[in-house]
Order: sequence, then structure tokens, then C-alpha cells
Amino acid sequence: FNKLRNFHLEHKDWLFGFFSYDLKNEIEDLSSDGIDELNIPNLFFYIPETVLLISKKEVLIESVLSKKEVDEFIEEIRSLDVSDSFSDSVFLKFREQKKEYLEKIRHIKSHIQQGDIYEMNYCQELYNDGDTINPREVFLKLNNLSKAPFAVFFNYEENYLLCSSPERFLKKEGDKIISQPIKGTRKRGKNIAEDKKLVDGLQNSKKDRSENVMITDLVRNDLSRTAKKSSVHVEELFGIYTFNQVHHMISTITSELDNRYDFVDVLESSFPMGSMTGAPKIKAMELIEKYETTKRSLFSSAFGYIRPNSDFDFNVVIRSILYNE
Repeated sequence: FNKLRNFHLEHKDWLFGFFSYDLKNEIEDLSSDGIDELNIPNLFFYIPETVLLISKKEVLIESVLSKKEVDEFIEEIRSLDVSDSFSDSVFLKFREQKKEYLEKIRHIKSHIQQGDIYEMNYCQELYNDGDTINPREVFLKLNNLSKAPFAVFFNYEENYLLCSSPERFLKKEGDKIISQPIKGTRKRGKNIAEDKKLVDGLQNSKKDRSENVMITDLVRNDLSRTAKKSSVHVEELFGIYTFNQVHHMISTITSELDNRYDFVDVLESSFPMGSMTGAPKIKAMELIEKYETTKRSLFSSAFGYIRPNSDFDFNVVIRSILYNE
């Protein structure tokens, strides 16, 4: 985190990149010993040559390139061929068999019953170790299908992140900090009436509201570490938002940054996000390492950008394909 702070202070430029989930081991007394076939760095940021700011009416371009080089770059994007054929029948394998998975769930539930944790986000990897894909084509298909607001296409050497995330981790606008955890999901209905019924069911679900409020409390606690006194507020609790394929329950928590802290302090004191760990966060992360088979790496990490003025926006890396070509 100090390296990131110094890098931004030195360059005062756009930075794009990620915090790997396993960066938690540098924040808390934790470790990660699961299967890792990607070997992603814990933290990775770079200064782009060109930034395109795209709105409905215009495209603004910030670049170190000359106008001629930018024109050539735009033409290269327009002519990009993403129609290479690839197998649609990529077979994904589970890291754990159903019996093993359910046995672990039984143990996790006993931790909740004993009061070790209130909730925990338990994940397993689905993987393929032979087939090839065209990552650009897969991402475009995925993005057209879900139209996720925090989607990412990222290529780092031979590794790709194809991310279709609906969730914001943290945003900074001046002194205002915004977090929007998601807990609570329903599928889309076949028609308007079924859609409404599913939304009503989500809105009134005791289970989903309980889960959501636990993470909202955790985020309030995280933000309070760098906030001005009495500035942490829940602007919206149990908000229901409809996406292309699902309905989500999203809460919005904000704070005002105390001038004793900077943008890096906010990120460090809140990472990793509670919606992907559980509560209490440290104990949940200990149990995640105990029961999960694979290192999470870029999954349940945060990808985003930092502006020259230190404002930032980061997502939660979920609904994602990690591909090593």
C-alpha cells in the first residue's frame, strides 16, 4: 500500500489495476495456502498511455501519444477482429465433489451456531486445464448478455480477467466515500407480473435482509476508521435494483474522509470487502482459508482506477472468468 501511495505521489497520473484478494495477508496475520495456478501479484497498477472517457454524447481522450498516433489507435480499435472461432463446449470441473462440499457447509454452519461467525462467503473454483478460448469474444458475449455496470476486460501478460461484476466496492469523490455491498439476489421473471413477485419476495425476505444488514454494519465499521466523526451514514438500506438477468438487494453507505487520512488509507482499512468475506471479517477470512481449496487470487479482489486527483472507483471481482492463455 505504501508503494501505491508513493507511486501516485510521484506521477500524479491515472492508475489502473487491482488488489488481489490475497493482499489480505499483508493487512492481517493471515496466509493463503490453497491451489494457485495463476500466480497473480498481490497488487498491480500501471499508468495507461491513453484513457478514453466515454459518455452517451462524446468520447474524451487523454493520451501521451500524438494526435496521429491516437487516430491510428482508434482505427486499430475499430478494426479489431473478435470473430475467431473457439469451442463453445468448454467443460468446467468442480474442485470439490458434492459430498465434500456439503460436509464443509455442515462445518461452516456449526461455526455460525457456536458464535464464531455470523455469516461467511464460501466459494469454490470451477476450472478447465486444456481448452482455449478467444478472451475478447468471450468478454463481449458475456458483457452483452449481462451489461454489468462494473465489467472489466484486463490483459496482463498471459493472464486475462473477464469480469461481469454488478457490485461497487468503494468510490471516492472528493472527501466523500461510497460503498455499495450486494447481499440478496433473485432471478428475473418470465413476464412483468412474475418479475414483480420475485422483487417483492426479495424485498421482504428475512434471510436476505438479515444478511444485507450484517454486511452494512461491517462496512459502517470499516469506513468509520478513516471518517470524520459522525459522518458515516446509510443512505439506502435494502434497495432493490434490477439488472439484465437478476434482481439485487444493494445498500449504500457513505462517509466523509477525515483530513488525517488519504485515499490509500481508505482502501487499506476496508479491504477485502465484507460482502465476499463475512462477519466478523478476520475470523471469516481465517475459516475461508481453512475450508476453501483454491487461492482466490483475482477472484473477490477489487479492480478499478485512481484519478490524478486521488479520486477512485473500484469494483468487486465476481461473476468472472480468469484465463491463462
